[in-house]
Amino acid sequence: MADNEKDIIKQIKEMDAQELGGLASRIRQDMIKTVSRTGGHLASSLGVVELTIALHKVFDCPKDKIIWDVGHQAYAHKMITGRWDRMDSLRQLGGISGFPKRGESPFDTTDPGHSGTSLSIAMGYAKGRDLKKEDYSCVAVIGDGALTSGVALEALDSIADMKTPLIIILNDNEMSISRNVGGFQGYLQRLRTSDFYAKFKDSLKKISGPKGTEKLEAIRDALKHLVMPRDILDELGIKYYGPIDGHDIEALTGMLSFARTLDKPVLVHVITKKGKGYEPAEKDPTRFHGIGSFDPADPEKAKNSGQSWSDAFGEELFKLAKENEKICAVSAAMIDSTGLRPMMDAFPERVFDAGIAEQHAVAFAEGLALAGQRPVAAIYSTFLQRAYDEMLTEVCLEDLPVVFAIDRAGVTGQDGETHQGIYDIAYLSSMPGMTIMCPRDKATLANMLRQAFETDHPVAIRYPRGKVPESEHPAGNGTPQILRQGGGMLIISDGNMLSEALRAADILEERGVKGGRPVKAAVADIGTIKPLDVSFVKNALASYDIIAVVEDGIEEGGLGSAVCSLACSIKSDSRIIKIGWPDAFIEHGTVDQLRQKYGMDARGIADRIISSCGGGDLEKKA
Repeated sequence: MADNEKDIIKQIKEMDAQELGGLASRIRQDMIKTVSRTGGHLASSLGVVELTIALHKVFDCPKDKIIWDVGHQAYAHKMITGRWDRMDSLRQLGGISGFPKRGESPFDTTDPGHSGTSLSIAMGYAKGRDLKKEDYSCVAVIGDGALTSGVALEALDSIADMKTPLIIILNDNEMSISRNVGGFQGYLQRLRTSDFYAKFKDSLKKISGPKGTEKLEAIRDALKHLVMPRDILDELGIKYYGPIDGHDIEALTGMLSFARTLDKPVLVHVITKKGKGYEPAEKDPTRFHGIGSFDPADPEKAKNSGQSWSDAFGEELFKLAKENEKICAVSAAMIDSTGLRPMMDAFPERVFDAGIAEQHAVAFAEGLALAGQRPVAAIYSTFLQRAYDEMLTEVCLEDLPVVFAIDRAGVTGQDGETHQGIYDIAYLSSMPGMTIMCPRDKATLANMLRQAFETDHPVAIRYPRGKVPESEHPAGNGTPQILRQGGGMLIISDGNMLSEALRAADILEERGVKGGRPVKAAVADIGTIKPLDVSFVKNALASYDIIAVVEDGIEEGGLGSAVCSLACSIKSDSRIIKIGWPDAFIEHGTVDQLRQKYGMDARGIADRIISSCGGGDLEKKA
């Protein structure tokens, strides 16, 4: 452990309440300053500053294990554990991650990125500790939105069954990315707002403090249930404490110190305010959940011109929903982020937020389709992975007309490995009956959406994060289109990689290949990845010596693999060059930086083609 890590944690353990409050203020100031330059998950991290300080004051980390659910709220944790002076590299290529990373620090217990997993991981740590007869605390910090996810509820049931001692911190800020939904949220809201219960609970503290006898605690519990029905956690055998002010460090340290002495699973319910300490983030925590660089004094300047793919999808879906009352939309806790707000405002009875529960969302969409509706499930690519089984064995097996609007497809950038949407082409391609389409512009997206709702089969439409590019070609409709004429070589691409493919063709023509011969490469937009247009590809194999396939997905199992498979089946002698992301997890960095590093920008694509073809004869076949 580095000296600076030891020093700041030692200081925290020796600070009084006033000094800890001052530390919280300094952390927030530096956090706002950092994220204004690097972008990141600001609101969630601002909300847990006092909680983070209290955790490190009470627990002996890294011996004790703190497991951060999702991990995007761990900026203060990073600052306290020796990375304060590296925060200017947050989410930058080669810098520190926006999520906990075991490779960065021994204080990071896992490499999270998706919600709901912390309880299962904490339980595994705790069981491993018990098996080795070791002595340390396991603490899972989970948000109120994440606690509604299926995997978290499964973990709660298992924790209650095994009775393994561990501490669950329920960080309740009353929202995830979209407004929290579900019956459990209603239960938490009743806990927060029961004034009579709160006053009665305060009076009971006079009977039994945190270190009261078991007999007095039993009396208190009996009295508590006179004013509130026995809650599900007590029924499960998980002791509940709270709600507690998550910005009161003294109250937090007192309760956490008590909780660590208990030989049973406990849940400490902590109320925090998302965006705490920065008024714009407090007023608009959704916008500041994940934000790009901005001016802290005038954050409105962070708004960029141009329409995002998410908003373009939402606009086109709204148009279709006005025409067809059977169209419904399902989201997994991301109504605004996936562009569904216009449709929800106009047709609230036809837009459903399933919460952070992608499996449920897809199965729910299946049920809507079975009932005669035309559902679209709008889910980020990285999160849709969690619903693989429902897509395969329910939607595709039953050949149901569910449209999957796959947002943030392809490399997304600075959120890193857990958020890169580069696997969907490969796993969707393995599903019988699934159609996969990739729009290159807004007009093509509109055409594909309309087609998707006109078919009676599953359709996935994948599009990237960022702004919709200006269209330079007539709108596509899902069929292959030649966007640039040429001979000898054909570059096949799709969606947001077409711009790089077109520029790569220009570079090839300018530079030539080994020996100085210019290359006039043709470029085609495949439109639909699956089912592959066999006629088009066979004709291409007969017409071009070299075919390069460029895609914003992993090389193995994607479009390039499909073209190779077809070429092999007809014994084509054309050279196929697959250009995609390698068989690796892609780190954080801007999209441009990552494309350059992995040879996925225009120059890298041109270099890879030249290297693969060896500068050979690229004349068109006779």
